[in-house]
Amino acid sequence: MPATQAVELIRDPAKAVAILQPPRLEILQRLGEEDSASGIARQMELPRQQVNYHLRELEKQGFIEFVEERRKGNCVERVVRATARTYLISPEALGRLGHTAEQRRDRVSAAYLVSAAARAIRDLAVLGVRSARAGKRLATLTLETEVRFATPESRNAFAEELATTLAQLAAKYHDEKAPGSRAFRFLIGGYPVITKKEEDSGATARLT
Repeated sequence: MPATQAVELIRDPAKAVAILQPPRLEILQRLGEEDSASGIARQMELPRQQVNYHLRELEKQGFIEFVEERRKGNCVERVVRATARTYLISPEALGRLGHTAEQRRDRVSAAYLVSAAARAIRDLAVLGVRSARAGKRLATLTLETEVRFATPESRNAFAEELATTLAQLAAKYHDEKAPGSRAFRFLIGGYPVITKKEEDSGATARLT
């Protein structure tokens, strides 16, 4: 039986702390398919008692859920699974991530792009809960592409044309007074494509 959610956004600092403790992320990854503490312990070559401890803490925070009990020989194993296929920690769980007036005026600010993307994730988490509660599908649109620019000048020209086109479309379709209308937020951002595989997990990024 598959996990119940595609993505769970973690906004509570306590939950963020709970999931970040090793080896819990790996345990959750393995629990994309339901399993028991014994099964996970064998896969990870860890003591069953240690795995049981982590499972209890993960279940306490709502990251895993009980499926059923299965008899194996003279023992009864408790089978669980992860509640989502992917867990994403919101920046607000680790401290406020905002943008300054200077960053809002600077459309090439990496910090502003990160802040805007984080806001989109937070908004989608809230809207996802509300749409599920209402039994409706959340209306979204995603466009993604890659562009290889010959020169920095062509990249800048592309950005100028994109900004102009977006402004024209917004002016054409925006209707402040239409009855029953609903506002949508569009976020367009660009960043270099990652082309090399490197070990970056321990690196600290400083964005401006």
